[in-house]
Amino acid sequence: MPGLFLHAETAVRELEAHSDDFRPERYVVTSEQKNFAMNDARSMNRRRFMTLTGSTLAVLGSGRAFAQGQEPRLRIDPTAFQPIPIAITGFVPGSPSDGDVGNGVTQVITNNLRRSGLFAPIDQAAFIERISNIDVAPQFQNWKTINAQALVTGRMTRQPDGRLKAEFRLWDVVSGQQLTGQQYFTSPEYWRRIAHIISDQIYERMTGEKGYFDSRVVFVDETGPKERRVKRLAMMDQDGANVRYLTRGSDLVLTPRFSPNSQEITYMEFGQGDPKVYLFNIETGQREIVGNFPGMTFAPRFSPDGQRVIMSLQQGGNSNLFVMDLRSRSTTRLTDTPAIDTSPSYSPDGARICFESDRGGRSQIYVMAAGGGQAQRISFSKDDTNASYSTPVWSPKGDYIAFTRQGGGQFAIGVMKPDGSGERLLTSGFHNEGPTFSPNGRVLMFFRDPGGNGGPSLYSVDISGRNELKVPTPGFASDPAWSPLLSSTSG
Repeated sequence: MPGLFLHAETAVRELEAHSDDFRPERYVVTSEQKNFAMNDARSMNRRRFMTLTGSTLAVLGSGRAFAQGQEPRLRIDPTAFQPIPIAITGFVPGSPSDGDVGNGVTQVITNNLRRSGLFAPIDQAAFIERISNIDVAPQFQNWKTINAQALVTGRMTRQPDGRLKAEFRLWDVVSGQQLTGQQYFTSPEYWRRIAHIISDQIYERMTGEKGYFDSRVVFVDETGPKERRVKRLAMMDQDGANVRYLTRGSDLVLTPRFSPNSQEITYMEFGQGDPKVYLFNIETGQREIVGNFPGMTFAPRFSPDGQRVIMSLQQGGNSNLFVMDLRSRSTTRLTDTPAIDTSPSYSPDGARICFESDRGGRSQIYVMAAGGGQAQRISFSKDDTNASYSTPVWSPKGDYIAFTRQGGGQFAIGVMKPDGSGERLLTSGFHNEGPTFSPNGRVLMFFRDPGGNGGPSLYSVDISGRNELKVPTPGFASDPAWSPLLSSTSG
């Protein structure tokens, strides 16, 4: 799997993210730094590092690249949902042999932006101008004629050392200005990741929000007849590509969750005896038991700093929340009630947790301090007093808590604010469950089981309730969990 980025790239991203006066043309990566980075990568070939220079393309004419801290050039109203017409030209091959990878990158970017629901890629058959040299400014009137508001051009070139060089430019068609442009170097097998990273750059520059395309989803792959279903832990890119199976299916697996650095997964497994919580290292394939507890453990999830795992531990007829420090392996009890407390999820700052509890008679969502204490119920259905709430998860932005709501024979996926206000149901059906947020908090993924002889499938929906899409998987799939943005967590 693609590993971490090199230090030079990380430094550039930090400047772009945190410096108000950063100008890409002011940051220079020296040849010595590049050589050090490349030698560092080669010496760690076990990790198969993808390298990225971080150097920004020179801007054509008298314009300049816009700093990341500035306002997005084209603003998107998240409530209006009028997708922005964008022209994505075929990535020009640096040589005839680079044509296939250029077409592949173009297609991945197009699919990413279209599936986001915020962009409307224009059919290339409508293009008046054919881009053959991205170093020459486009004829913007040709793109205005087909109603394009933004234009993406790019080039893929195989280097003498075998690596791929990917370049792209994003243009504001109305003003004729380049909004951003970057170049990347990578091993040929990582061309899809480069396409996702470029998609994120376009998304962020156009909307002002971080993208979510360079990310992965871990889920439970299900095969076989319903009464003898084999469940394996699997991982894929957010668009369904590069599926990788992490367990063999000999034991039942449930509720996988990513660590904040995306390098580990915690999950529950039913094997011989009581179910246990495991840590799985994606890079090495090694796994270890989080802890040996006298009862059944459920719903493990990492803390935002990755140093702790919070879970539910059954003792008799009830279950309570416990947190384990992964360094000392010490365990702290957080709740102590004659009820079922489960499905805990941390707020992004790690100060609070939301969880599911039936302490009031039926399953509802509660919020309390991360160290325990008094819990406040936040779920109160206004249209169905008998509704129950489960599987809460806090948004990475901290603005919403997603949940599953059951009532009236329907399972709905919805969001509410952390104080319980602003509840909004996004989709409902026979059996929807298990929401998980995209890294930017804008999209939810969940699974839907139609019942009968079929099986569950993964779906995504915007937090506005629009743009519901089926997520492609090899077979039946459930229990999805979205990773953080890989290009932000790597380093």
